[in-house]
Amino acid sequence: MSSTSKARQRIQSLLDANSFVEIGALVKARATDFNMAAARESSDGVITGYGLIDGRLVYVYSQDADVLGGSIGEMHAKKIVSLYNLALRTGAPVIGMIDSSGLRLQEGIDALEAFGEIYAKQAQASGIIPQISAIFGNCGGGLALFPAMTDFTLMEKDASLFVNSPNALAGNREEVNNTAAADKKAAAGDVDFVGTEEEIFAQIRYLAGMLPSNNEDDASAECMDDLNRVCASAAAFVEDPCAAMTEIADGGVVFETKKGFAKEMFTCIATLGGNTVGIAANRGCAYDENGEKAEEFGNALTTAGCAKAAALVRFCDAFDIPVITLTNASGFAQCACEENTVASAAAGLASAFAGATVPKINVITKRAGGSAYAVMNSKALGADLTFAYTDASVGILEGKYAASVLCDGSADEVKAAAKAYDELQNSIDAAAARGVVDQIIAPEDVRKYLIGAVEMLYSKREALPSRKHASI
Repeated sequence: MSSTSKARQRIQSLLDANSFVEIGALVKARATDFNMAAARESSDGVITGYGLIDGRLVYVYSQDADVLGGSIGEMHAKKIVSLYNLALRTGAPVIGMIDSSGLRLQEGIDALEAFGEIYAKQAQASGIIPQISAIFGNCGGGLALFPAMTDFTLMEKDASLFVNSPNALAGNREEVNNTAAADKKAAAGDVDFVGTEEEIFAQIRYLAGMLPSNNEDDASAECMDDLNRVCASAAAFVEDPCAAMTEIADGGVVFETKKGFAKEMFTCIATLGGNTVGIAANRGCAYDENGEKAEEFGNALTTAGCAKAAALVRFCDAFDIPVITLTNASGFAQCACEENTVASAAAGLASAFAGATVPKINVITKRAGGSAYAVMNSKALGADLTFAYTDASVGILEGKYAASVLCDGSADEVKAAAKAYDELQNSIDAAAARGVVDQIIAPEDVRKYLIGAVEMLYSKREALPSRKHASI
């Protein structure tokens, strides 16, 4: 194999200079059927080894499409499984760079069994070490499960990801609807980030620098940003937490997860005061780079939004990363399609919050209404601290709607009842008086309060009732 192969270049581009050490360079396929003997090459279509990202140990495999199309056979898979075994023993992340034609047909059942061995190892590693996938070429058939079983997936904009190829779908043609395209997979929630190879390497390096090496490691670093910095635009961007977090987070930098999927729910990994945190936030709209409103999503919890947030909560809980929510949810999405699925998805999100033992902090930024409030990291679900902006509100129903049910009088009487209801049941002061809100804060002070809360909760310990796992 050429030392300048694309697979090797990708490893060199990702890792710290001169830090890569290859493992299994001389491994070859054992199969000889169907003229395989003539095609056997060292490394068997995948380069495996370890190296450093900003001085931290990571394990890497990179598939080489120039060798048998990067197809996965028995020995190819064994190299990846061996890499995972080393990563599990030493407690370091695995980064897979995928560019493969899929299952190696010449090896038949041996290759099929090899697929299963990789699935099993990925499942075993889940929640113990971070797993990151980067798709640079083809990733089809059973290989599509590889990135799906990892924690984060990044995809080159011209790559392909599919279980069934677009032309194999009944009534579909690739030129009309390329279901394998990166933008389609991002919109479906299968991919976190889409970009060029260089952008992907930069994102992986940033993400790997924030994540703990394993589930017993500490995810913190020195903070070079002002811990008490005022966030002057926080109030203006209440409806768009993506814009708000670029001011709240250290250095204004975040890694947004599932960026193209369920945009009504913003999720990201960021650092606050040097401590890595996960953020889940309701998103009413999106602003462009000029501060103009570009998209509107509403403030309702959706099936996809709940699933997106629940995935982040479960990941953070597995790796002892604090979870912060920015709550601005007025209720659940109202349409026939959502009605069929949103209850189960919301139950999954509630279960994720209730079962998470990491520090949990909720910031009510605007409206926390009805059961949607209870689902979004409420005190009842175990939030350790709840902050609220000065103009926020919490309650079952807005006064103008509640009054029509509670009051059967004149228009003036209904209006007076609505005002009274809002003061008694919807105001943030009433919520604070009941202990539902711990502190009312000015939006511009949110950064320093969140940093203080994360540091205070650093030593949190919580034990749940003994069980194998939840079934929700």
